[in-house]
Amino acid sequence: MSVGSRAPAEPDGTAGSAVTWPVMSGLVPPLAEGFVARPESAPGLGQVLAPGACVALTPARAVRAAVAPGSPDWPGSCGKTQLAVYLAESMWNSRELDLLVWVTATSRASILSAYTAAAAAVIGIDPAGDAETVAARFLGWLAETSRPWLVVLDDLSAPADAEGLWPAGRAGRTLVTTAEPAAAFARPQLVAFPMTGLSRREALSYLLGRLTDDRGQRTGAIDLVDLLGGEPLALGQASAVLGSSALSCRDYTDHFSRKRVQLAGGFQGRPAATAISWTLCVEQAYRLLPGGPVQPVLILAAVLDGHAIPGTVFTAAAAREYAGHAVQGPASQEGIWACVSCLETASLLTVDRACTPPVVRMHPAVQAAVRTAASREALSRAALAAADALLEAWPADDEGGWLADILRASALSIIRLAGELLWTGNRYQLLFRTGRSLGGAHLTMLAAAHWNHVAAASERYLGPEHPDALAASDQLAAAFLAASRALEALPWFRRVLADRVRTLGSDHPATIEFEVSMGRALLAAGRADEAIALFERLTSDRAHLQGAEHPDAADAREALADAYCAAGRLADGIMQYKRTLTERERGQGQSHPATMTTCEKLADAYLAADRIKESLAAYKRVAAGRERTLGPDHPDTIEARAKLALAYQSAGRMAMAIQLHEQSRADSERVLGIDHVATLTRRLNLAHAYYAVGRIGDAASLLRDTVERCERVLPTDDPLLRTVRESLANLTG
Repeated sequence: MSVGSRAPAEPDGTAGSAVTWPVMSGLVPPLAEGFVARPESAPGLGQVLAPGACVALTPARAVRAAVAPGSPDWPGSCGKTQLAVYLAESMWNSRELDLLVWVTATSRASILSAYTAAAAAVIGIDPAGDAETVAARFLGWLAETSRPWLVVLDDLSAPADAEGLWPAGRAGRTLVTTAEPAAAFARPQLVAFPMTGLSRREALSYLLGRLTDDRGQRTGAIDLVDLLGGEPLALGQASAVLGSSALSCRDYTDHFSRKRVQLAGGFQGRPAATAISWTLCVEQAYRLLPGGPVQPVLILAAVLDGHAIPGTVFTAAAAREYAGHAVQGPASQEGIWACVSCLETASLLTVDRACTPPVVRMHPAVQAAVRTAASREALSRAALAAADALLEAWPADDEGGWLADILRASALSIIRLAGELLWTGNRYQLLFRTGRSLGGAHLTMLAAAHWNHVAAASERYLGPEHPDALAASDQLAAAFLAASRALEALPWFRRVLADRVRTLGSDHPATIEFEVSMGRALLAAGRADEAIALFERLTSDRAHLQGAEHPDAADAREALADAYCAAGRLADGIMQYKRTLTERERGQGQSHPATMTTCEKLADAYLAADRIKESLAAYKRVAAGRERTLGPDHPDTIEARAKLALAYQSAGRMAMAIQLHEQSRADSERVLGIDHVATLTRRLNLAHAYYAVGRIGDAASLLRDTVERCERVLPTDDPLLRTVRESLANLTG
């Protein structure tokens, strides 16, 4: 895969498939037309970015402090991202890299999502794990690997977003683009590379390179270059206006000077050249598409996340209806895309057509300028239209990946901008869609914070009995449990449950469902006795109301069995699992996934209670059932065989145990990948089995290799790494 395609690496559904190096992960922006490599204005950057280095491209002056929040950062627009793209492409195309990871580092969610995708692409880490944990394992791999890598953290602004997420390693390089001074990140290893605009020679070379069709347009080029002061964004905007008109450089200089005088009252001191040139781009867009919806489409792009906007958002019915108010009727898909292309020609945005769907980008400073120029009413209309368009463009079967990431980023932009306006009509569904996407991406801590806000706002705006308010509470409960925050969440669980009992009644399905969540929270918080009392009542109530064979009643009984086992009451847990299994077989069938899950839990409980013969029978049934319904290579089937191997080992039937251990290890390496945590665990179990039958050499060899792999992909404090090391130390003395 080449950088030129700019398509990110995605897991192909077979995590264990052999990695084809080199690998690129992330959505790399395209290089601007006519890009200049900047040998004079950015000399020696390639030498600074040596293996092991962490370099920050920053504006040469501390301009960030002079820019009010939300205002255009014209001085900071010095071409940092474009230079980073050029460096990444150069290293990739010269085969200096085995791994290139491009991260749009505007939020912690974006960084974690990028690391999760990269981990799945190169080391077979299952992206279904908690994103923070997967990211830690990926960073551990970067620190240990000998493969050359480059991680680009583009547009990093908040130090907290990257806390604990800084890449490091002797074989790798980290390149940061930021408008902040390097000292803001409090990392001594971070070397600042201050950037200015283009040199006079570079700027002239760029401008003349863009004006090749009509050499008469070059008249006055030197004066124009001096006027623009080497600002890359201003040069690009000026060349776009010149390239789409019959103006000469001298004509443009005259227009620019008049516009600067006209706008002089709105600036303190001398304005940046880009503060003027962008307004000339807007005027050119109106000339290129007279009567078209230029203004609404421009504002629509400005309220979304300009780093990457799916093109389908602009062609959604909601966006076309919104844009149509400017042209007396809904805009067609062709008409609104013609407007997007017009804005691209005028250098107000870019379109990356190498992606599917196409990706639209708008420079953050241009976005800020458009927002500043628009009225509050216009921004609100655009934000609400964008919310509707995002909901329309969001695939119902959101399976993650780069498209989900950029949809989520634009949604968070709208949520910040629109605030409580989203609670008018049905647009608050964007909050729910975003929360589900955060959970689906396993951004558990961020999802919990998001649902905490949504649940409180739902009660306030919809009322505590509204179905969506109840759904928000359920989502928050699930998010708290996923984020392992059960103990601190228990007071909230109790309050919500009391509200539901009071307003809906104890027999309402929403109340009962939340009681199950609370019981699981009690278990997660170590309150097994309280969980048992709750599940005993729930089991009795559900069996009475719905019948013992109803799936909900079976779920409650299984939860009670889980609680008994967690409290060490294995006999009671086994009794409840057996009863649940019988009820599921009658009500849901012997091959139903829920039936198989209950049978597997029963087998686990038998094994924990040292009832080996019964555990073997149950595990055999699960393994056969999984293979019959899911296939021999499904991860659940492999897991069932691995558990059966452990049961045989506990029974002392070592020949069969080793055979199954070897099979599950081989299947796991093939399907999940040799460095997957489940595979590493199965290698450890096989080594223990080898040791038990006196195959000391085989056990030691396998453990040494497993230690090396664990050290490469697991954090230093990971329990599995510690166990493997201890096993090897005990074996070798």
